[in-house]
Amino acid sequence: MSTGDDDGESAEWQSVVEDFQARLDDVEGDIDAAESREDLDELESRVDAIESAVADSDVPEDSEAADDLQARIDAVREAIPPEWTVAVWEFEDEIDAVEADIEGAESQADLDDLHDRLDDILGDIEDSSIPADADEYDGLESRVADVREQVPPDWHATVWALEGELEDIESELEDAELEAELDDVEAELDDVEADIDAIDWGGGAAESEEADAEESEAEDDGEDDEEDDEPDEPAEIEALRETVADLRSTIEDKRGPYAEDVQEEIESGEETLTETDWTPAGLDDATVAVEEFLDLAGSEFVDTFEAASDSGADLAAALADVRGIVGETGLDPDGDRETVVTLLDGAETMTDQLDAAEAWTDLTVQQELDRKGLYDVLNPENRKDFPPEWNAVKIYEKQYQEGDEEAIEMILLAMEKLTSDFMEENVLDSLERIAPPEAFDELEQLAQKRNKQPIRILGRIGDERALETIHEFVDGGDTALRKVTLRAIGMIGSEDSTQIVANQLVDDDAEVRSTAARALGLIGDTRAIEPLADVLEADAADEVRASAAWALNRIGTERAREVAAEYADDAAYIVQAEAEKARAATESAA
Repeated sequence: MSTGDDDGESAEWQSVVEDFQARLDDVEGDIDAAESREDLDELESRVDAIESAVADSDVPEDSEAADDLQARIDAVREAIPPEWTVAVWEFEDEIDAVEADIEGAESQADLDDLHDRLDDILGDIEDSSIPADADEYDGLESRVADVREQVPPDWHATVWALEGELEDIESELEDAELEAELDDVEAELDDVEADIDAIDWGGGAAESEEADAEESEAEDDGEDDEEDDEPDEPAEIEALRETVADLRSTIEDKRGPYAEDVQEEIESGEETLTETDWTPAGLDDATVAVEEFLDLAGSEFVDTFEAASDSGADLAAALADVRGIVGETGLDPDGDRETVVTLLDGAETMTDQLDAAEAWTDLTVQQELDRKGLYDVLNPENRKDFPPEWNAVKIYEKQYQEGDEEAIEMILLAMEKLTSDFMEENVLDSLERIAPPEAFDELEQLAQKRNKQPIRILGRIGDERALETIHEFVDGGDTALRKVTLRAIGMIGSEDSTQIVANQLVDDDAEVRSTAARALGLIGDTRAIEPLADVLEADAADEVRASAAWALNRIGTERAREVAAEYADDAAYIVQAEAEKARAATESAA
């Protein structure tokens, strides 16, 4: 290095100083990007090269510029992380790997493995070259502790095992038909429920003893703590209990029918016969209904059952005889299932017919209907061989279809006053065929009771006010109700329903998912394109995927059709057919 210091020489080596400073800037800028031992060695080499070049340059050794350069070189070298930093990076990668594997844990062995790996990392940190007083050392230990906190407690392994058992039980329940098989499934559920109760999740004995001690202390202090401080069970355990409850409900649904069910239905018919003041026509209908059931029972028991007369009391007495035989025979729900089902169906048909038969109390309603003009449309030409009320409703239905909006008032009057199952069913059938907006209030009240037919009619009417009532029916255990509701929501077509319907695309029931997909197609909201695309790509049920493709076709935008068209070569024909429609529409638009 030169020792000269005149102005001419200074001007010449000043540019050299600036070049060294720029090279040091580059090194300093690359320090944060270092990720390996090789990166650190390279940085050291670059600093050494700069220091050597400075020594060989024209910059005077005794100049202020030389001192500044050396100070800068020393500062940059000091800023380069020490070699043990490489170990810090490696430990961080190992901790990241453990954290990433937490979500995939499925068993006690997995949990033990996670803890073992964290223990190994801690041991390796202690044996490493990282100084114990370095911030990085404390940071690694803290990170290990944080990740260990994320590892699910051991009781999760029990939950996972019980989830697997419940899946097996659900499969057994699907195949179970006999009462003994259902009993076995129920016994298995009892064992699982006992195991759930035994899970030590941290809210058990220790906490209870502590709570008891606190309560005792509060009592000693004269305090009256009325609040329940018992901790809530974790959501995972609550979910297990809900699954057990659902499976128990399914068991009950699959049981029977029993001879007791037949007896109860017959007894209901007896009560109707003895408590009703029949009109002559009504008694005739009631007699026919009872005699048909008596004949059915006679054929099943190879016996003869007859009423002493056509009076309500004698008809009820004949039914009581059959009820007694049913009890005495000891019909087995498995071995005599066909007989039990036949008798129960027959008894239910009889009670429905008795409910529809005319009683004197009906005349009060008929007189009111007469005064309000319900029967005014009837004449010899249009009177048919069925109840006049039904006859009139059918005529008013036709009038409404022909443009007479006032005709709906009479149909609604009939629905209000004629409360028999027969008339309610037929009035609702008329309303479903014409879907009158004027009937919204009455139908909405019925829909609140989760009555499926009014919900269907509200869907056809298309009034968005219905959504406030029926949105809540989308979730729940009644699959038929959920499907009817989803279809109705789709027909109403409000984009406010898009997310609610889209949530059902991941339901466990394939029919629900399929119906939800089609409802999204009817709504037509383009926000549904991507959720439908996900269904089309990943759903295991071909009918669901076909519904998703249909919905994308129905939405009809270029993007929607492009998504559907991608599956023109799908293995499932029903998906392929919808995809071909989308491709054809896309090519036609082009």
